[in-house]
Amino acid sequence: MNGALLFLAAAAATSTPPESVPAESIPNYVLLAPGLAAAGQPSPDALRRLKELGFKTVINLRPAGEAPIVADEPAIIEGQGLRYVSIPVTPATFSAADVTGVRKVIEDAGAAPVLLHCASSNRVGAVWGVIARERGRTLEEAEAEGKRAGLSSAAMIDAFRKVAAEAKTRD
Repeated sequence: MNGALLFLAAAAATSTPPESVPAESIPNYVLLAPGLAAAGQPSPDALRRLKELGFKTVINLRPAGEAPIVADEPAIIEGQGLRYVSIPVTPATFSAADVTGVRKVIEDAGAAPVLLHCASSNRVGAVWGVIARERGRTLEEAEAEGKRAGLSSAAMIDAFRKVAAEAKTRD
């Protein structure tokens, strides 16, 4: 068995997402916490292999119709017996309700491992940063966490700062 197949078999056997994946299959992939990975848009082939990679749930932050999009992503995910959740986020619409929706899924012990993705991981970073803020991090620490997860565009950073400034500490 070659190294890649051995790695996939090990990941599936332990139900933990891999530490890393090839950037051409899942761009900007980063393991944020045990059972939670952030990423940009997975390729169609990578979407078809998410169960092999150990994932149980996929949260997509991309709005419907955003190009380029994998039109049958929900069917590809659900066809593997995985849970698919859509929480569309844009800089203009980003809100605490979006964060609550994501947090509800990632805090469900039965959902892990979870792949949280958007097009580039920019929106993922905004959501993750607000979650860090809700968990008691300073605004600066939360923004750094968001950037580690992919937060990068000026518009999304502004949206993150607005929502994070209003965030209530939960943990």
